Amino acid sequence: MFKILVIDDDPIVRTVLKKTLQNQGYDTSVAKNGEEGIRQAQLLRPALIICDWMMSQLDGLEVCRRIRTDPELATTFFILLTARGAARGEEEDRVRGLDAGADEFISKPIEMNELKARVRAGLRLHQLNQDLQSQKEVLETLNQDLQTQKQILEAELAEAADYVRSLLPSPLIGAVTTENLFIPSAQLGGDCFDHYWIDEDNLAIYLLDVSGHGVGSALLSVSVLNVLRSQSLPNTNFCQPSEVLKALNHAFQMTKHGDKYFTIWYGVYHRLKRQLIYANAGHPPALLLSNASTTNIRVKQLSSLDLPIGFLPDVQFEEAIFQIEENGILYIFSDGVYEINQSDGKIWGIDAFIDLLTKHSLKDPCILNQLLAKIPILNYQDNLDDDFSLVKVNFG
Repeated sequence: MFKILVIDDDPIVRTVLKKTLQNQGYDTSVAKNGEEGIRQAQLLRPALIICDWMMSQLDGLEVCRRIRTDPELATTFFILLTARGAARGEEEDRVRGLDAGADEFISKPIEMNELKARVRAGLRLHQLNQDLQSQKEVLETLNQDLQTQKQILEAELAEAADYVRSLLPSPLIGAVTTENLFIPSAQLGGDCFDHYWIDEDNLAIYLLDVSGHGVGSALLSVSVLNVLRSQSLPNTNFCQPSEVLKALNHAFQMTKHGDKYFTIWYGVYHRLKRQLIYANAGHPPALLLSNASTTNIRVKQLSSLDLPIGFLPDVQFEEAIFQIEENGILYIFSDGVYEINQSDGKIWGIDAFIDLLTKHSLKDPCILNQLLAKIPILNYQDNLDDDFSLVKVNFG
């Protein structure tokens, strides 16, 4: 039941209005002056107030102003009873009433049918405001919950990214040296890489990139890393890249792994023969630099036309063999190192990356962090759209 408060210093008006409104089914209270009306309004929190404009001590305008300063009465509908502002030339009085916070006016003498209609309209507006306020509170609560969930998710993703980073290899030292650079994207990505000695003569080097972003991509990436690191693919010679990719393709068909596939560049370097054998399943080409210590650098792109892992069940992967010259350098990377949005909206691109890499390799030594500083496009974004993975192998 709606509560209505009548404030009027005329006892007859108070009595008539109270009886009329009670007959309409409203819970009606009365106050005989402005001060009492304000106290009752703060106590009762009525849905609607009907207040006489012309009262001694505290008039209706001041009552309205004070009512409007109370946040708990913000949705209360306020009607001023007045004989002012109705006639031509008295519009200024009505403006004063609206400025004080009045929602509606009823002229004296009061026409009861008009009063009832305006009360009904006022209560509808009050209810609408109440509903909007309730919806606002619900939305604010939902927003707070979403912010909390977002913070939890971001913390979990950061923890997962730290875990993936902890699995990546430390740089190699010795006859073959390596240097790694990994910058995770804003979202949890699917890049992984490794390099380790299969035996005393053969060094495995690979980098893979799972499609998509998020936990699913990262889990698949880590699964492949663990399989390769533990050499747990059955009946597979890990010194033969084509066999490794064929076994991976058999084990990780996308139909069984959430429709996710991955690209991979996998190579094996034979220390004594100074030979590099590799296979590439849809991955960006690795770069093999010869005469890296001279100004006459030769760059060979070690690419392939073979499909990514998981697309089709029966794929025969090709191998290629290269003789590694003294001071040869190999770079393998994911597409995140060159598919970078520039400030002009264009993609930086692989050609620009290869050009920068070649020029920077003239320096001795070519340190990846120094190379990274030469990529001004990275400064355009606080977070990359994709993982930035780059591995340098110096064959000495």
